[in-house]
Amino acid sequence: MALNVQGHERRLTAVACLVVTMASLASARFIVEKNSIKVMSPRSLRGYHEAAIANYGVPDYGGTLTGVVLYPDAKLATACEPFGGEKFRSPSGRPVVLLVDRGGCYFALKTWHAQEAGAAAVLVADSADEPLLTMDSPEEETPDMAFLANITVPSALVSKRFGDALRHAVSDGSKEKEEVVVRLDWRESMPHPDERVEYEFWTNSNDECGPRCDEQAAFVRAFRGHAQLLEKGGYALFTPHYITWFCPDAFLETPQCKAQCINRGRYCAPDPEGDLGAGYDGKDVVVENLRQLCVHRVANASSRPWVWWDYVADYHLRCSMKDNKYSTACAQDVVRSLGLPMDKIDKCMGDPDADAENDVLRTEQIVQVGHGARGDVTILPTLVINNVQYRGKLESTAVLKAICAGFKESTEPHVCLTPGMETDECLNNNGGCWRDEKTNITACKDTYRGRMCQCPVVDGIQYQGDGYTDCKAVGPGRCAMDNGGCWKETRQGKTFSACSDSELSRCKCPPGFKGDGFHCQDVDECRDKLACSCPHCSCKNTWGGFDCKCNGGMIYIKNEDTCIAKNMSAFGWLVTALVLSCVAGAGIAGYLFYKFRLRRYMDSEIMAIMAQYMPLDSQHNENQPLRAEDAQQA
Repeated sequence: MALNVQGHERRLTAVACLVVTMASLASARFIVEKNSIKVMSPRSLRGYHEAAIANYGVPDYGGTLTGVVLYPDAKLATACEPFGGEKFRSPSGRPVVLLVDRGGCYFALKTWHAQEAGAAAVLVADSADEPLLTMDSPEEETPDMAFLANITVPSALVSKRFGDALRHAVSDGSKEKEEVVVRLDWRESMPHPDERVEYEFWTNSNDECGPRCDEQAAFVRAFRGHAQLLEKGGYALFTPHYITWFCPDAFLETPQCKAQCINRGRYCAPDPEGDLGAGYDGKDVVVENLRQLCVHRVANASSRPWVWWDYVADYHLRCSMKDNKYSTACAQDVVRSLGLPMDKIDKCMGDPDADAENDVLRTEQIVQVGHGARGDVTILPTLVINNVQYRGKLESTAVLKAICAGFKESTEPHVCLTPGMETDECLNNNGGCWRDEKTNITACKDTYRGRMCQCPVVDGIQYQGDGYTDCKAVGPGRCAMDNGGCWKETRQGKTFSACSDSELSRCKCPPGFKGDGFHCQDVDECRDKLACSCPHCSCKNTWGGFDCKCNGGMIYIKNEDTCIAKNMSAFGWLVTALVLSCVAGAGIAGYLFYKFRLRRYMDSEIMAIMAQYMPLDSQHNENQPLRAEDAQQA
């Protein structure tokens, strides 16, 4: 009888937890993440449509996919059975976007069969006129669901109206039927406002919840290196989160609630094994979740937030439930091995047995509620990137691509631009951008989303232009870069250039040349009578100048364009010497004036001032000199 009572209590507690969970789900705010689809042909269908991104497979965040829509035979229209036979191919050779009908089996199974049949993407047409919803993978993953991890193509749900239109266009039996070409676009599915990505990972320390827990642990191990690289470089801000719920007041005193909750029913987690009488309890999971949150807080306070990834990965390996090591003692060993202060972590965790709020876990319950463009977090695992819930499988490369799509274009870290992450469009015809063939300087800048044609900065020198057909070096130092794009030529050991550092952007032919600065020609000063035109001159043109000689031993004065006699030159030196002598004489005269006249005037002024303040003996002082040198002169 006691066993029956205990079983009855367990069922009551399970029902209570289910009620709380269902109430949360009923009031939860779900956000359907979408991508756009543009119909490019036929003309009658051209336009933009929305599609709901599936929560499995690999959406091409930040990218696009252009393909031809095909529709299978009616018997296989739901894609619930393998297609068999030859793979789907479009007449034009473009990728195949397979349209299938909703119903009959799991969404993910439809996508798997389509992928196996050669489809590059899958569109599921809704069977009812209703708002779009998110296609998810089955909650209970059985052995026959192993294909989920192998789905690599993107999928989306489209409205019944759009699906009917595509189906009709594809099924048109006319001989001149035009291919239905669409472009799936995920470029705006992930916000990319600036040079830093902020993302959250909602997870759980429980390692006995089956494939979901194994998936989370595998992701942490695989993504740890990327996450730490992004955070150490300041490219990303990461925050871990853990879901908790509360125990209803009517069940606070039950053994089941006490086994699954801490802080008197305020924070609870389900029993790991689903059996309250065996193994670990739900409160053990809550305590470890709290510890992992505090590990992140303490590590963040010491400017090492990335240590969280090390702790979680190490704890899963060293302190698993399977090995019966899921304990506080094992956690402390991991903390010490990472050089974290255990006392600060304990202080952060507080007292799990206290009948009081825990600030850390209370915060988790608050942020679990969606805000802005982000919906409520109700399932595990959930990844939120730039306040948008990530859709797709939780796999290292797929998640990294989604994070890379969250950077403002041209600010992505190097890890996002590696060959395995994206295609360098600058390698194909330089991306259609400007390039200097001489220096191989290019305006093409590879980005995760494609490429940008933007005039570069090279060695501190800025290029300006449209980036597609023209870029020119401007500013100080521009002449060092391909001579600023200006004309330059060397002949007979002489080099002339149309680039000057005093000009910030303009090209101007130097004296002795004419042209637009990009092409300069020598000016023939002799032929054009621009110089050496005096009666006694003989002119010979040279490259960049001229050579003028005077007859009769005369000397050519270039500034005056005239010839003068040599003796005139000697006379000029004589005049110069006389002028300098006069200037020197004037200086000496000025000095003597100061020495005699001005000084005597100052002495008389001083005498007059002194006479006003003291009686002077006219007989003895009137003629008394002020300075000894004056006395000597007297």
